Amino acid sequence: MNFETISVIGLGYIGLPTAAVIASRRKKVIGVDINQHAVDTINRGEIHIVEPELDIVVHAAVKEGYLRATTTPEPADAFLIAVPTPFKAENGNDHVPDLTYIKAASNAIAPVLKKGDLVILESTSPVGATEQVAAWLAEARPDLTFPQTHDEASDIRIAHCPERVLPGHVVRELVENDRVIGGMTAKCSAEATELYKIFVEGECITTTARTAEMAKLTENSFRDVNIAFANELSIICDKIDISVWELIRLANRHPRVNILQPGPGVGGHCIAVDPWFIVSETPEEARLIRTAREVNDGKPQWVIDKVNEAVGKYLSENPDKTAKDVTIACFGLAFKPDIDDLRESPALKIAENILVKHPGRSLVVEPNVDRLPTSLVNHADLVTAEVGLTESTVAVLLVDHRQFRTLNVQGSRVTMLVDTRGIW
Repeated sequence: MNFETISVIGLGYIGLPTAAVIASRRKKVIGVDINQHAVDTINRGEIHIVEPELDIVVHAAVKEGYLRATTTPEPADAFLIAVPTPFKAENGNDHVPDLTYIKAASNAIAPVLKKGDLVILESTSPVGATEQVAAWLAEARPDLTFPQTHDEASDIRIAHCPERVLPGHVVRELVENDRVIGGMTAKCSAEATELYKIFVEGECITTTARTAEMAKLTENSFRDVNIAFANELSIICDKIDISVWELIRLANRHPRVNILQPGPGVGGHCIAVDPWFIVSETPEEARLIRTAREVNDGKPQWVIDKVNEAVGKYLSENPDKTAKDVTIACFGLAFKPDIDDLRESPALKIAENILVKHPGRSLVVEPNVDRLPTSLVNHADLVTAEVGLTESTVAVLLVDHRQFRTLNVQGSRVTMLVDTRGIW
């Protein structure tokens, strides 16, 4: 199929880079987002998120007329849905997949669909979500036929192709990484593959829509389980007075051992979320996956307890002081190093818990944002790393941003230190 116009629904951390990379291949791309600020920013050739190299690609694509953003879907040959899939609470379960945004995107594009169009769900989704998209579209457009009823003869092709990129390297990995493409029929897979070949240099592997959905969930669940092992190990080592950092270095000298580094928890829109999609679908069977999620979800509270212990120790050593005399500085709010993304960030949760309740001065050092999130406004000051080290009593390292790695902590005025990343 000749894809002359491609529409990307959702211009966030995945949708905008995808739209820009396709446009860089001289294809007309219409980006759609409900955020008017994001739309206006993109149409100026600028970006509203932090991602290396993306600003250059977007600027060129807009300037050359290949990329345009709007709040309302327009006709196209292919539609890529890249919207969030968060949780919702239901019947006592706080981790039920919420397909509200996917449904809204499906209903938004339905009026402009025409025979021969391709719809691809890129949003990480529970198994069966692609079939649900097909059902919503069929309900909205009874004049068209869809794969669930007309198989290869359907008017509309539908597939699932989850993103598999690392924040901070998205532009490069969109091009270089392999893609798993799951069509509802073989023809759906073939046409989706043809689209991705426009910009993907990696291999495009086809499978069913359900297997493609499960593949993404499996990849992130595997990582989550391994992170949980490292995080649990750090808690054990703290209790028996062993350096977990030294222990992991020694254990990793075994030729078949590669333990990850522990941290304050797990964040982001993938690893902290996707395993719950499996648990929600198969609660009795996903025992290890559930336990790993619980270990990682519990790590922020363990860090909070360590900070409170540090404050308590300082006060016991300085009986003339009160909690109001203690200045706490949290270094890092993002869910991983060198990005501005705070989604599902354990660092942010820890900072909120500590700083909102702290009666003394509270500082935040986050070089990748220019303003504090709403939850911390009026509770903390956003300062430089130098101020954080110079004026804090207790320093809490939550994210190992590159700016933090070269700081001279030993020569600072910090009295108590909680380092969740082992760099100080």
